[in-house]
Amino acid sequence: MPPPSEFDGFADKYDQALQNGLDLSGEKKDFFAQGRVNILARLLEKPSPARILDYGCGTGSATPYLRTLPNVAEVVGVDISDKSLDRARATWRQPHVEFHNLSTLSQLGSFDLAFCNGVFHHIPISERSEVVNQIYHALNPNGLFAFWENNPWNPGTRWVMSRIPFDRDAIMLWPNAARRLLSQAGFEIVLTHFAFIFPKALGFLRFAEWPLRHLPFGAQYMLLARRPNA
Repeated sequence: MPPPSEFDGFADKYDQALQNGLDLSGEKKDFFAQGRVNILARLLEKPSPARILDYGCGTGSATPYLRTLPNVAEVVGVDISDKSLDRARATWRQPHVEFHNLSTLSQLGSFDLAFCNGVFHHIPISERSEVVNQIYHALNPNGLFAFWENNPWNPGTRWVMSRIPFDRDAIMLWPNAARRLLSQAGFEIVLTHFAFIFPKALGFLRFAEWPLRHLPFGAQYMLLARRPNA
């Protein structure tokens, strides 16, 4: 991942920088944060996971939405940026929500679900396998990994990333490469879901997004993977 100081420098202006890129879609960042969790909730088996790891949580934008998943007892966010974590703690003072430096992950116990959005394109290619292994070992047997990344097939996504200072030099992950990365760590790929096809101006077409979820049109994709019960 980038040096902690890189995202420390964006901690107080992260939301603004992100929104400058997302303005193309006509939506606010919370539309996507909530949308990712809503999609995940629709795909989760019953019962829902009780203990959730938000890997690369940043300032905690996914926190309030992850807390709304049924049966959730605790959400634990980890990140390398201490300034981002400080902001997350100040913003999301909710019961059963914690934020910790990534270096302490091995001390935080095991989880039923790991959630990760837009983190891996910031991680150097040579380090990605190590990070996936870390997440794998943080999960309970049968634990799930919701791996969200930006879709390189989508030209709008590339344009948005070019407008965001901390995304301009990011190395995107193609879905097939992401599936191989997770599979090599031992994960079983449950499904691939493409999301966020239509901007707000074409919102009347969003009813078609779920039927089109298997086609690589969306701005993002999610791999839902499982740690096998060995």
